[in-house]
Amino acid sequence: MYIKRELEDKIKSYLNKPEILAVIGPRQSGKTTLLKQIAKPLKKAKYIDFEDRDTLNLFNDDIKTFYNLHVKGAEYLFIDEFQYAKEGGQKLKYLYDTHKTKIIISGSSVLDLTNQALKYLVGRIFTFQLYPFSFKEFLSFRNPALYENLYLEVKEKIDNYFADKRKTPPLVSDAVIQEISKYYYEYVIYGGYPRVAIADGKEEKITVLKNIYNIYLLREIRDILQLSTELELQKLIKALALQTGSLVVYNELSQITSLNYKKLLEHINILEKTFLIKKVMPFYRNKRVEIAKSPKVYFCDNGFRNVAIDNFQELVQRTDRGKLNENFVASQLLKEEDNINYWRTKSNAEIDFILERRGQITAVEVKSTLHSNKTGRALLSFKEKYSPNKMVVLSENYFAFDKKRNVLFMPLFFI
Repeated sequence: MYIKRELEDKIKSYLNKPEILAVIGPRQSGKTTLLKQIAKPLKKAKYIDFEDRDTLNLFNDDIKTFYNLHVKGAEYLFIDEFQYAKEGGQKLKYLYDTHKTKIIISGSSVLDLTNQALKYLVGRIFTFQLYPFSFKEFLSFRNPALYENLYLEVKEKIDNYFADKRKTPPLVSDAVIQEISKYYYEYVIYGGYPRVAIADGKEEKITVLKNIYNIYLLREIRDILQLSTELELQKLIKALALQTGSLVVYNELSQITSLNYKKLLEHINILEKTFLIKKVMPFYRNKRVEIAKSPKVYFCDNGFRNVAIDNFQELVQRTDRGKLNENFVASQLLKEEDNINYWRTKSNAEIDFILERRGQITAVEVKSTLHSNKTGRALLSFKEKYSPNKMVVLSENYFAFDKKRNVLFMPLFFI
């Protein structure tokens, strides 16, 4: 089963360009499936998987013979699991400089952990990040008719509003919101890993998530960090999951995990490099009154966050409902490759997300449920200081527009 990825068309648009294309992202995010889908209709395309040790060893030990056996005559060369290659960047440079074959590679984030691979390919490679399904991709799979006939139309109009092509946004009926919400309530708990999305029922979804967490992700990170045990790593991931959206306090994390400051930073850096978490830094202009250094941490997938704390209760039953909604918004903005920050004053006025898109500033607050278009003091305070182009309050259920203050209230799954 193939579920259309938004990245597919973008990569296809670069197939006639000379650069090497690299698709990187967490394990089990669908990189192999995507590469095979792109390669399928191409004539003279060769697909290679470096989990085949014989092929990998030939690439590592004798690149000229590798070319003659596996590349010669091909117009496109797809290499999956490229992170296993030794001195892979240097060998790709040889293939790129001496032959005209278009090269597309994929790999887990190990590819980007060190300059060893990419330092040889400066000016020769474009990288693309593939995450687990966004909510848009998930909805297009779970209910294509709802996605194509209702969701896409509303999303396009909202995007036009954010791009200043409309002075006022569209309004959406409660019936549409309720219908889409059914899928949001599933996605916000189990996330968007492709194998989880196609799983039948709650128990299978949980089993798949636990396997991804334990077998693929923890094992890979343990190998990268050369750990003898996963205990400290698991404690760190759980602590970050429980503190989602809060300011990171390194001393507290050190006490919880028994990691010293240097090791703690190393572990967090690897979690970010492997696309499991994302640090969000503060937006500030005045260090005297605004937070300027402390990051917040969000998870790139809600399902991964929930498996880390072993909690799969429904959203309406959760004591961490606000954190789940906030993490969802962060993960969707991350998948859109938005530049995101948060804003907080030393007197604790706070805006969840500040977006900078094409020179425009958008202030975004996240709530769970709303029943009126009352604008909070923090948003008004930020407006007074920075005059943002747009102000948005997101929730699970409410759509309205405050013309007086120019604030859009909308369901968070349209972000």
